[in-house]
Amino acid sequence: MSAIIKTEELEYAYYDENNVPHKALRGIDLEIEEGDFVAVLGHNGSGKSTLAGHFNGIRLPSGGTVWVDGIDTKQEDRLYDVRRACAMVFQNPDNQIVATVVEEDVAFALENLGVPPAEIRQRVDEALKAVGMYEFRRHAPHKLSGGQKQRVAIAGVIAIRPRCIVFDEPTAMLDPAGRREVMRVIGRLNRELNATVILITHHMDEAVQANRVVVMSAGKIMLDGTPREIFTQVDLLRELRLTVPQTIEVLHDLDAAGAQLPIDALSVQECADILTRYLQ
Repeated sequence: MSAIIKTEELEYAYYDENNVPHKALRGIDLEIEEGDFVAVLGHNGSGKSTLAGHFNGIRLPSGGTVWVDGIDTKQEDRLYDVRRACAMVFQNPDNQIVATVVEEDVAFALENLGVPPAEIRQRVDEALKAVGMYEFRRHAPHKLSGGQKQRVAIAGVIAIRPRCIVFDEPTAMLDPAGRREVMRVIGRLNRELNATVILITHHMDEAVQANRVVVMSAGKIMLDGTPREIFTQVDLLRELRLTVPQTIEVLHDLDAAGAQLPIDALSVQECADILTRYLQ
């Protein structure tokens, strides 16, 4: 596989009201392979959303380089190509929904891109079916639930057919049912459409669903590995002000109390199996 996103010594600084610079990213070296599903974790202010903004050209480096599909994001004349390759879905779906009918909203970007009407019809239908919202295609978005609105926003993005989609805390404003809806769609996009997925989140149960986890703190990458490799480092994650999945937390605390248990259960079933064997 080849890297669809690559950063090299990426630095980013923002300026406060007194024009004093503050570094948000400090020397980030990262490669994300095409077709991967990467979760980026970190407490508030860790730099994870700032990093995500660089993948779509919303932010440009203060230092270092970001390549998206081989394109240097500092090339102003290639910004359109960068955003065609890597699209973003944000926290609040209301900020991305612009039309008064669901199917018109999904078609909006395609119309601006000059896609022929027949192809727009096909892409809109395919995108709405992919997120399970086809039956709502003629509904008013404002009458939908939060999870349904977010799925419409995702449909609008995948209709463009980007190779990579960055989800910047897409479930932050949703209830548990809405979160589950959106995460099912994200997983399906990665598995069935082979879309590269980058998920910015603070929910451990969401990060577990990725096949790679990147942990950030103070603008740096602190950990990078599989969910099992990352979440078994309980003490270090707690030092970084992060929690771990409840299954691992339970087993870690029992192990610390002398139970001598493996602590790498990422699912409830794995945890139950470990506890059953221990009790027997």
